[in-house]
Amino acid sequence: MNLFKYFREEIIAAVERIAPGHDTSKVTAEPPREEAHGDVATNAAMVLSKAVGAKPRDLAEKIAAELRAHPAITGVEVAGPGFINIRLADSFLVERLTDVLREGERYGESDMGRSHRVNVEYVSANPTGPMHIGHARGAVTGDALASLLAKVGYDVTREYYVNDAGSQVDVLARSVHLRYREALGETIGEIPEGLYPGDYLKPAGEALARLHGPKFKDSPEADWLLEFRAAAIEAMLGMIRDDLAGLGVRHDVFVSERGLVEDGKVQAALEFLQGKGLIYEGVLEPPKGKLPDDWEPRPQTLFKATGFGDDVDRPLRKSDGSWTYFASDIAYHLDKYRRGFTSMIDVWGADHGGYVKRMQAAVKAVSGGEADLDVKLCQMVNLLKGGQPYKMSKRAGTFVTLADLVEAVGKDVVRFIMLTRKNDAQLDFDLDKVMEQSRDNPVFYVQYAHARCHSVMRHADEMFADWRATLQAPDPAVLRRLTDPAELALIKRLASWPRLVETAAEAHEPHRVAFYLYELAAGFHGLWNKGKDEARLRFLIEGDRELSLARLALLQAVVLVISSGLAIFGVEPMKEMR
Repeated sequence: MNLFKYFREEIIAAVERIAPGHDTSKVTAEPPREEAHGDVATNAAMVLSKAVGAKPRDLAEKIAAELRAHPAITGVEVAGPGFINIRLADSFLVERLTDVLREGERYGESDMGRSHRVNVEYVSANPTGPMHIGHARGAVTGDALASLLAKVGYDVTREYYVNDAGSQVDVLARSVHLRYREALGETIGEIPEGLYPGDYLKPAGEALARLHGPKFKDSPEADWLLEFRAAAIEAMLGMIRDDLAGLGVRHDVFVSERGLVEDGKVQAALEFLQGKGLIYEGVLEPPKGKLPDDWEPRPQTLFKATGFGDDVDRPLRKSDGSWTYFASDIAYHLDKYRRGFTSMIDVWGADHGGYVKRMQAAVKAVSGGEADLDVKLCQMVNLLKGGQPYKMSKRAGTFVTLADLVEAVGKDVVRFIMLTRKNDAQLDFDLDKVMEQSRDNPVFYVQYAHARCHSVMRHADEMFADWRATLQAPDPAVLRRLTDPAELALIKRLASWPRLVETAAEAHEPHRVAFYLYELAAGFHGLWNKGKDEARLRFLIEGDRELSLARLALLQAVVLVISSGLAIFGVEPMKEMR
């Protein structure tokens, strides 16, 4: 059961009995801002008072009177200008444990998405080298968001856009040719400025040396560029796939920018926009503020981006006549739309922030307003050790590789920590902190809660041989033995999981799951600590099988919800801490 959906329906039913026939789409049922105010809060009277023709507080009192008759409600209060706060019976809350136990790790799933197709594009790094720590954040954010959307019923496609048509891949080919010459025995000395310096290119150069021998050692660039470029891109994509696999990230589809160009889809997309009258030849105004020294007014091929919410119209051709990246990106998103995606999510680095409006404008234009694009910008990750900036290796030349980070702390730690901040906030990844066994380390704190539950269950196996069978259909009377405020608070937290999953999916914010899991773990650890101080609150009470079974049901529910949340993150729950 989604507790808040259930009571929203009950609130709407109460409104219908008082004043039928009104639009209730804006009525909400959600947790109060302060827990002391109750268990469920609704704005029903506030949003319906005008249509009903009553003062908000007067309407709220009438709705409250209706709700007080509900058997699961023990109290209803009208607050402020007309908010309604509802308190639920402990017995009703405790029975929610049966929902968790019955549904298992599927608890929290829903059909909210109604199989609507969503394309989530993430990572999409240039195929010029291994993944680095910055890519890790986008990779984890996109992967977790895709899993979150799938959990609530969307049909999700995970996609990687390969930027293999720009000048950077020609630079890559030249860099690999240098390593090819090195593999043939030439002393190449310092890597020339403008080429990629990392040692990761050596295997590609060595492979080409084995394949071709000295054939291209002294040949002009025109003889080898295309072949070396193709080989280098394939080698880098293999490295990228390996890096992502080490992080537990997979994609359903890889789309090549070069493929779009060679298939004529960029030209076709621009002809499509031309046919709609959205491309013209014009001269842009100079940038606001200080005029750059190299700016000159010149006719350009422009897209009417301002007609779709952008600040200025955008160029589609460079001065040398080739397409801009924006032109290729328009074609790519038109291709997504024609593949049936009216909902698109792109996960980008924060350095692409200035690109968002134009791309959203383009999606509106190519889809006739039918498609929408949400862009999630991922801010930088600062790698620290003991609070100080840290460099792990120089294998890649100038950056910390994802593979090095995963090797150092494990994929589960990387994935969880990357989701402990909202994507558009900077994140500090401290190698010392993430290995601490304390509540300051969120991944440990959540995993430890899961492991502690299993520790209690192993002790229960020795005390009550058949206790696990009782979890299939726990006796409601047994569950009602759970009366301590800390137990009830933990149950309320468990009952809020289905709503949390839906709201996080709706907002495209998987970090909310990390916050929830931490709070759930805190509630569990708090109860554990109370049991250390008060024997009556221990999970296993010798001589009181019934109360022990009730608390074991609570622990199993905690295990299931933590497992469900970690599954969204692609993190394995731990039964024992090693």
